[in-house]
Amino acid sequence: MVIGLMGSGKTTAGRLIAEALGLEFSDSDPFLKARYGGTAAQIAAREGAATLHLYEAEHVLLELAGAPKVIAAAASTVEDPEVRAAMRAAFVVWVDAPDKVLTERMRSSDHRPDFDPAVMRARRGGYFREVADTVCDVSELAPEQVRDAVVRELGASTCDHD
Repeated sequence: MVIGLMGSGKTTAGRLIAEALGLEFSDSDPFLKARYGGTAAQIAAREGAATLHLYEAEHVLLELAGAPKVIAAAASTVEDPEVRAAMRAAFVVWVDAPDKVLTERMRSSDHRPDFDPAVMRARRGGYFREVADTVCDVSELAPEQVRDAVVRELGASTCDHD
């Protein structure tokens, strides 16, 4: 299962979902630190955002090839055709939020202070819709509610099936 793609609390909700389902949780941060010697912000500053995106895509591909787990995927990974192909074979929860929520969250990020959700949606929105098995608007939900919605097989009251 891949959760996230939009910077809307995918790590927090992903950990809770993994625990509830008895699955391992995987996020790119430990992978990036172990393999490439830095956080996403450090790698972006040192090697550029395009390289960071390649590393994040590598993480998702490696994890999808292994045992079932919940994977928090960076939004950039959806632009990679190989990642999208692999995601089609997985269960993908697109965790989404209104532009205002995303902007506030990402402006406080140390490596994406100029984040513009409208630009990101224009660039990646079709890809998100292509791979997502379900979309969960988390703007009004606590992480535990997101977990419950996914565990209930994405009940219609909080998530819309595509």
